[in-house]
Amino acid sequence: MQEELNRRPIKLTSRAWIWGIAPLIILVLIIYVLSNVGTGIKGDSVAPIEQLNIEKIILTDEGFTVKVLNSGPDTATIAQVIVNDAFWNATFHPSATLSRLDQIEIKIPYGWVEGDPYTLTVITTNGLIFSGEVPIAALTPVPDAKRFSQYALIGFYVGVVPVGLGLLWFPFLRRFSPTGIQGVLALTVGLLFFLFIDTFQEGLELGAASPGIFQGEGLVWFGALLSFLFLVALDQASERKNKSSGKQVAYKIAGGIGLHNLGEGLAIGAAFATGEAALGTFLIIGFTLHNITEGVGIASPLLKERPTWRTFLSLAIVAGSPAIIGTWIGGFVFNGTLAALFFGIGAGAIVQVIYVISKMIISEAQKSARPAVSWVNLASLTLGIVLMYVTALFVSI
Repeated sequence: MQEELNRRPIKLTSRAWIWGIAPLIILVLIIYVLSNVGTGIKGDSVAPIEQLNIEKIILTDEGFTVKVLNSGPDTATIAQVIVNDAFWNATFHPSATLSRLDQIEIKIPYGWVEGDPYTLTVITTNGLIFSGEVPIAALTPVPDAKRFSQYALIGFYVGVVPVGLGLLWFPFLRRFSPTGIQGVLALTVGLLFFLFIDTFQEGLELGAASPGIFQGEGLVWFGALLSFLFLVALDQASERKNKSSGKQVAYKIAGGIGLHNLGEGLAIGAAFATGEAALGTFLIIGFTLHNITEGVGIASPLLKERPTWRTFLSLAIVAGSPAIIGTWIGGFVFNGTLAALFFGIGAGAIVQVIYVISKMIISEAQKSARPAVSWVNLASLTLGIVLMYVTALFVSI
């Protein structure tokens, strides 16, 4: 009888809705009163509370275009603009006064010299100073068909090609014994563990550099947690429908690695956008070497199946093509706050894949009556971390 009562749908009456909505209405009224009437405590701030963020500096033939965001709680007005050590004329669009979360453009007519460094400083009417750096002056790339195709080719070289080369080891890996297959899976865990640490750290660095009002570091944690839980729920739903397979796990690995490669594309695109072509070229070479090992990790869940060449092609595209998107974003419309969120989502996806592969290792060990934590698996996991660490030495951001 009790079970039948539990199964019956609960109907919400009008009185129940009133009790549900009333606290929210009261809360809104309290916030309205506090914001308009105040707390009753009088007194002026000891110091002005202003926070301006120079989000982007665009270099054109006419000079500098600076995008400034007011991330502080108070309205701020810019009084002076300094280029290096000299006060300079500037025009403000739409106005020199910024309300909370307002963004303006400052156009500075300045004859900059290619290759020189510049420091752009804005001073508010309260005397607070905020600065932005141009390490190497170079014309900011303008989005056009040629530039888009060039960045797409770079992303293809960095992402799709090395992952595809790593997948070519699949016929060799299939000849391994059951113990060897467990070792390959453990190697994959090592590769992914390094990628998780790297992705998470990059996200935290970007989050710390983003405007404080957006809680960039918190976005990394939230993105990682929610993406991990979402993928775990999705995986459990698939298992209930008996759809879990090595191919499915391979696509999960490719998806997690793809989000990591998105970050690599961001770094390359940003390097070229700021005129650091030498650094951009160096990153291309380093990331290409670094990403070859990712193909091995993607192929490992497929060792007991017979995938077609179309499967390998789609896996290479899923894992590698985000590098193309990242290069476009980094080169044209880079946003540190959103990038931090993407890195967090990628880190959470990688952790979920580590969780799935670890379950596969335990399952394989139980079938073969061998321990899951063996010397072979430990050595393979360590080798995966070392491989990623050594190839990462070719990359310096």
